[in-house]
Amino acid sequence: MNYRVLLYYHYTTIENPELFSKEHLAACKEIGLKGRILVANEGINGTVSGTVEQTNAYMEMMKADPVFNGIVFKIDEAEGHAFKKMHVRPRPELVNLGLGEDVNPLELTGRHLSPEDFLAEMQKEDTVVLDVRNTYEYDVGHFRGAIRPDVETFRDTPEWVRENRHLFEGKNVLTYCTGGIRCEKFSGWMKREGFGDVGQLHGGVATYGKDEKTKGQLWDGQMYVFDERLTVPINQVEHVVVGRDHFDGEPCERYINCANPECNKQILASEENEAKHLGGCTIECTKHERNRYIVRHNLSQEQVTAAIEVLEAETVK
Repeated sequence: MNYRVLLYYHYTTIENPELFSKEHLAACKEIGLKGRILVANEGINGTVSGTVEQTNAYMEMMKADPVFNGIVFKIDEAEGHAFKKMHVRPRPELVNLGLGEDVNPLELTGRHLSPEDFLAEMQKEDTVVLDVRNTYEYDVGHFRGAIRPDVETFRDTPEWVRENRHLFEGKNVLTYCTGGIRCEKFSGWMKREGFGDVGQLHGGVATYGKDEKTKGQLWDGQMYVFDERLTVPINQVEHVVVGRDHFDGEPCERYINCANPECNKQILASEENEAKHLGGCTIECTKHERNRYIVRHNLSQEQVTAAIEVLEAETVK
């Protein structure tokens, strides 16, 4: 494979995020990268794709800047670009926990655990494992036995933990996320909330899946990623499908976006069910006047009407 995808974050101080973003975007475009990078006063978080030469040039550029001393890149081989464009955007913060008082991971964070240590601690009796990602990320893949907070977004997780404090008190709490950035803040927040023993998977699941000792063990399903690949494998020993098709509940690991542009919900669906429902996650979305699946497949009005009649007949049953 001649391409790579780089996943990284680095908490540091960037004095002028707006100016840095403009200059960084220009540098990325000159190199030839595509991707999405967020910049804040507290640091940088990004995923970019490019050829081996382009990604090497980018890593060399970043490591040569004293501001990013110690930055670590997670590298995936790829067949091509994982993004269509290059974006670098300034943000008030890299991770939105929705807190009145933010957490600085450089001052307060949970214990960093290597993949090997995380695997060992995960199997101890007094340990609970908390997934701090979004529900759609959990649904396609997660650590076996991990707690899935009943929340819509990451920023709702702190309140959910407060309401379910009994699940974590007196326990060895382990947190994990895709690349590690969310855990840096969330584990620190948990310590500030009074949970004494809190650890985090250093480097996230992306690092865990490449570790030669753990080989991704005890991870079921795939890992959701925020680029055109959507999911990537983690467990090198055994693959257990945990995702379920939105429509019939059958095992599925194929994510699509609802064809209704006003909904755009991500759902797991087979190609057959996507075609049957014209890409809509509900009958209302299927009927939407701007249904993208209908446009993309150039379906006639007769074809659309026939498909909707079948769905409505099944609903009546």
